[in-house]
Amino acid sequence: MDERRVEFRTIPPEVVRPRPRDVSWELVRSETKNVIFPGLSVKVQPKGRTLVNLDTIVYTDDSKVSTTTVTLLGFPVVVEATPISYTWSFGDGSPAVTTSTPGKPYPSKEISHKYMKRGGVSLTLTTNYAARFNVADTGWQYIDGTVPITGPATPLQVREAVPVLVDPGR
Repeated sequence: MDERRVEFRTIPPEVVRPRPRDVSWELVRSETKNVIFPGLSVKVQPKGRTLVNLDTIVYTDDSKVSTTTVTLLGFPVVVEATPISYTWSFGDGSPAVTTSTPGKPYPSKEISHKYMKRGGVSLTLTTNYAARFNVADTGWQYIDGTVPITGPATPLQVREAVPVLVDPGR
Protein backbone atom coordinates (compact mmCIF):
# COMPACT_ATOMS: atom_id res chain seq x y z
CA MET A 1 0.00 0.00 0.00
CA ASP A 2 1.22 3.36 -1.01
CA GLU A 3 1.10 5.76 1.88
CA ARG A 4 0.89 9.40 0.98
CA ARG A 5 1.19 12.25 3.34
CA VAL A 6 -0.20 15.65 2.68
CA GLU A 7 1.21 18.60 4.56
CA PHE A 8 -0.40 21.97 4.75
CA ARG A 9 1.77 24.90 5.62
CA THR A 10 0.69 28.40 6.23
CA ILE A 11 3.00 30.81 4.56
CA PRO A 12 3.23 34.08 6.45
CA PRO A 13 2.23 37.09 4.39
CA GLU A 14 5.15 38.87 2.86
CA VAL A 15 6.44 41.62 5.07
CA VAL A 16 5.66 44.90 3.41
CA ARG A 17 8.59 47.22 3.75
CA PRO A 18 8.17 50.94 3.25
CA ARG A 19 9.82 52.53 0.24
CA PRO A 20 11.21 56.06 -0.04
CA ARG A 21 8.22 57.03 -2.19
CA ASP A 22 5.94 56.17 0.76
CA VAL A 23 7.26 59.24 2.60
CA SER A 24 4.70 61.92 1.74
CA TRP A 25 4.80 65.67 2.20
CA GLU A 26 1.97 65.37 4.74
CA LEU A 27 4.10 63.00 6.84
CA VAL A 28 7.18 65.22 6.55
CA ARG A 29 5.15 68.32 7.45
CA SER A 30 3.52 66.77 10.51
CA GLU A 31 6.85 65.49 11.85
CA THR A 32 8.85 68.68 11.28
CA LYS A 33 6.36 71.54 11.77
CA ASN A 34 7.91 72.95 14.94
CA VAL A 35 11.47 72.02 14.06
CA ILE A 36 11.97 73.32 10.56
CA PHE A 37 9.52 76.17 10.14
CA PRO A 38 10.24 78.74 12.82
CA GLY A 39 7.67 81.40 13.60
CA LEU A 40 9.70 84.59 13.31
CA SER A 41 9.14 87.47 15.71
CA VAL A 42 8.78 91.14 14.85
CA LYS A 43 11.56 93.46 16.01
CA VAL A 44 10.36 97.05 16.52
CA GLN A 45 12.24 100.36 16.65
CA PRO A 46 11.73 102.23 18.85
CA LYS A 47 11.48 99.17 21.08
CA GLY A 48 8.33 98.64 23.14
CA ARG A 49 6.70 102.00 22.44
CA THR A 50 6.30 104.53 19.67
CA LEU A 51 4.48 107.77 18.90
CA VAL A 52 1.47 108.57 16.77
CA ASN A 53 2.61 109.73 13.28
CA LEU A 54 6.19 108.49 13.82
CA ASP A 55 7.76 106.03 11.36
CA THR A 56 7.92 102.82 13.40
CA ILE A 57 10.53 100.48 11.91
CA VAL A 58 9.87 96.72 11.82
CA TYR A 59 12.11 93.85 10.79
CA THR A 60 13.02 90.29 11.68
CA ASP A 61 16.57 89.07 12.10
CA ASP A 62 16.30 85.30 11.73
CA SER A 63 15.28 84.80 8.13
CA LYS A 64 17.77 82.27 6.83
CA VAL A 65 17.21 78.91 5.16
CA SER A 66 16.37 76.21 7.73
CA THR A 67 17.56 72.65 7.15
CA THR A 68 17.01 69.58 9.29
CA THR A 69 17.29 65.81 8.92
CA VAL A 70 14.72 63.44 10.39
CA THR A 71 14.09 59.71 10.06
CA LEU A 72 10.68 58.74 8.68
CA LEU A 73 9.62 55.15 7.92
CA GLY A 74 13.25 54.20 8.48
CA PHE A 75 14.65 56.60 5.87
CA PRO A 76 16.72 59.75 6.38
CA VAL A 77 14.78 62.77 5.16
CA VAL A 78 16.43 66.15 4.63
CA VAL A 79 13.93 69.02 4.81
CA GLU A 80 14.72 72.56 3.70
CA ALA A 81 12.56 75.65 4.20
CA THR A 82 13.37 79.01 2.63
CA PRO A 83 11.54 82.22 3.61
CA ILE A 84 10.23 83.85 0.44
CA SER A 85 7.85 86.51 1.73
CA TYR A 86 6.83 88.22 4.94
CA THR A 87 3.35 89.47 5.85
CA TRP A 88 3.34 92.15 8.56
CA SER A 89 0.19 92.81 10.60
CA PHE A 90 0.46 96.02 12.61
CA GLY A 91 -2.42 95.39 15.01
CA ASP A 92 -4.28 98.65 14.39
CA GLY A 93 -6.79 97.50 11.78
CA SER A 94 -4.75 98.72 8.82
CA PRO A 95 -4.20 96.29 5.92
CA ALA A 96 -1.34 93.81 6.32
CA VAL A 97 1.76 94.47 4.22
CA THR A 98 3.62 91.70 2.36
CA THR A 99 7.30 92.16 1.48
CA SER A 100 9.97 90.01 -0.14
CA THR A 101 12.61 91.06 2.40
CA PRO A 102 12.85 90.74 6.20
CA GLY A 103 13.52 94.46 6.68
CA LYS A 104 16.46 96.09 8.46
CA PRO A 105 17.02 97.97 11.72
CA TYR A 106 17.47 101.74 12.02
CA PRO A 107 18.55 103.81 10.12
CA SER A 108 16.80 101.84 7.37
CA LYS A 109 13.11 102.56 6.96
CA GLU A 110 12.65 99.74 4.46
CA ILE A 111 9.58 98.50 6.34
CA SER A 112 7.85 101.04 8.57
CA HIS A 113 4.38 101.96 9.71
CA LYS A 114 2.74 105.12 11.10
CA TYR A 115 0.11 104.65 13.77
CA MET A 116 -2.76 107.13 13.64
CA LYS A 117 -4.04 106.80 17.21
CA ARG A 118 -2.69 105.89 20.61
CA GLY A 119 -3.23 102.61 22.43
CA GLY A 120 -1.80 99.13 22.80
CA VAL A 121 -1.30 96.98 19.70
CA SER A 122 0.14 93.55 18.92
CA LEU A 123 2.24 93.09 15.80
CA THR A 124 2.58 89.71 14.09
CA LEU A 125 4.67 88.38 11.25
CA THR A 126 3.59 85.54 8.98
CA THR A 127 6.56 84.08 7.14
CA ASN A 128 5.77 82.23 3.92
CA TYR A 129 8.21 79.39 3.30
CA ALA A 130 9.03 77.50 0.12
CA ALA A 131 9.82 73.91 1.09
CA ARG A 132 11.43 70.84 -0.37
CA PHE A 133 12.53 67.46 0.95
CA ASN A 134 14.85 64.62 -0.07
CA VAL A 135 14.18 61.03 1.04
CA ALA A 136 17.24 58.73 1.23
CA ASP A 137 19.12 60.76 -1.39
CA THR A 138 16.53 60.03 -4.09
CA GLY A 139 16.31 63.66 -5.23
CA TRP A 140 14.57 66.82 -4.08
CA GLN A 141 10.79 66.95 -4.08
CA TYR A 142 9.42 70.49 -4.22
CA ILE A 143 6.22 71.46 -2.48
CA ASP A 144 3.55 73.37 -4.41
CA GLY A 145 2.69 76.73 -2.88
CA THR A 146 4.05 78.03 0.38
CA VAL A 147 3.85 77.10 4.03
CA PRO A 148 2.68 80.14 6.09
CA ILE A 149 3.86 80.23 9.72
CA THR A 150 2.82 83.05 12.07
CA GLY A 151 5.27 83.96 14.81
CA PRO A 152 4.58 85.18 18.33
CA ALA A 153 2.85 88.54 18.85
CA THR A 154 4.99 91.55 19.74
CA PRO A 155 3.26 94.08 22.03
CA LEU A 156 3.70 97.80 21.34
CA GLN A 157 2.42 100.90 23.15
CA VAL A 158 1.50 103.79 20.85
CA ARG A 159 1.59 107.13 22.65
CA GLU A 160 0.75 110.64 21.62
CA ALA A 161 3.11 113.55 22.14
CA VAL A 162 1.60 116.99 22.66
CA PRO A 163 3.82 119.94 21.74
CA VAL A 164 3.92 122.79 24.23
CA LEU A 165 5.31 126.26 23.50
CA VAL A 166 7.39 127.76 26.26
CA ASP A 167 8.80 131.21 26.78
CA PRO A 168 12.56 130.92 26.14
CA GLY A 169 13.16 133.98 28.37
CA ARG A 170 11.93 132.30 31.50
